[in-house]
Amino acid sequence: MPSSYAQLYIHLVWATWDRLPVLKGEVRDTAYACIRAECKELGVRVIALGGTDDHVHLFGSLPTTLAVADLAKRVKGASSHLVSHTVPGADGFKWQGSYAAFSVSKSMGPTVREYIRNQEEHHAARTTDKDAELAWEEREMEP
Repeated sequence: MPSSYAQLYIHLVWATWDRLPVLKGEVRDTAYACIRAECKELGVRVIALGGTDDHVHLFGSLPTTLAVADLAKRVKGASSHLVSHTVPGADGFKWQGSYAAFSVSKSMGPTVREYIRNQEEHHAARTTDKDAELAWEEREMEP
């Protein structure tokens, strides 16, 4: 029997509760390690993981058996639980309830990966997802 084949790339973005700038040091390291571990368990190949002290970007390739909502629920829930129960001083840590999800074409993958890897610089220069989105739209509309 043939197996399923897909190229499903997703860019998720979510923030800390009230956008509090708490993703630093051990909190960030623990959250990111947990997100990576959950992705591995779910069969998601992490292409890029990054952010700033108040939000996270996750860019990965999804298996055909996983819904975006399930991915968001699992990585947010597991990382919030782990951070709040294991990092000293982080009890009560939580994410906002919402998230943003963007489908990404394979050809735009390198652009998204670099955008996520350079989050600190983007935010210091005040360039945002909206700027990247406009650049993508302009590029896609070129003949």
